[in-house]
Amino acid sequence: MIWNFVKGMAMGAADIVPGVSGGTIALVTGIYERLINGIKSVGWDTLVTLKRQGIKAAWQQMDGTFLISVLLGAATSLVLMSRILHFLIEEQPIMLWSFFFGLVLASAVYVAKQIKNWTLIRAMLLMAGTVFAALISISPSVQLDVTSPISLFFAGSIAICAMILPGISGSFILLLLGMYGHMIGVLKSFEWVSMGIFAGGCLVGIMVFSRFLAWQLKHHHDSTMALLTGFMLGALLKLWPWKTVVSYRLNSSGEQVPFIESPVWPWLQSEPQISVAIVAVIIGFSIVFVMDRLAKASN
Repeated sequence: MIWNFVKGMAMGAADIVPGVSGGTIALVTGIYERLINGIKSVGWDTLVTLKRQGIKAAWQQMDGTFLISVLLGAATSLVLMSRILHFLIEEQPIMLWSFFFGLVLASAVYVAKQIKNWTLIRAMLLMAGTVFAALISISPSVQLDVTSPISLFFAGSIAICAMILPGISGSFILLLLGMYGHMIGVLKSFEWVSMGIFAGGCLVGIMVFSRFLAWQLKHHHDSTMALLTGFMLGALLKLWPWKTVVSYRLNSSGEQVPFIESPVWPWLQSEPQISVAIVAVIIGFSIVFVMDRLAKASN
């Protein structure tokens, strides 16, 4: 239970950073399919089992102890780690983005190795996933009304789907919708009403999408993994440590923040910190396989 809580914390920390997916962490730590199947099992069937066989049977059916451990870990991390990660984004962006670049690159390699039989169709799915995620990475934001309950609910239902997909970050979807800064403020100030509306959207989104994803993994496992690998490769464009700001926008606080960023070569930056970036990439890349070993040892 404790180890699953730690994995949940790692997922939560990843989901805070735009461009990094908690689903990627779930894959690396070996809990992805169990997590999707556990979420999918929560529904009407669980209520039927609860009525006919009691709480214990219903709890076992939905893998309750595992789900609660992971979700509590993710929620704890979202609250505790938001300030630390955003401090690093502001003060040490090249180091942080390099670390996540290495982590996601290694994750793509790791997921690709899970595909037992490569075919032309699966190779095409990998390419399609790469192009799709890359296009999302360079898309301009669509600004929603952050004060609207409907916007909060809609943002939650869409972001949660991305959060359980490796390579597509829920935080990045919020950034595209213009809701990222607002939701970070909501978390920091514990605005319970807004958190509840957003969580309701997350609940509806994940209940619907998890069933679709679980079906895909059961019936088209290798093809789904190929597509997810492509998502992660395409997301590397967003995680490239060296960027130049093309345009700015005003956030909900009236401050100018980067709106569209374009990747550039490190030597075009005044302080590229190439050695720091290389070390961070190596650490990020290595930690994936360390986590894999720890996950196997704990099973």
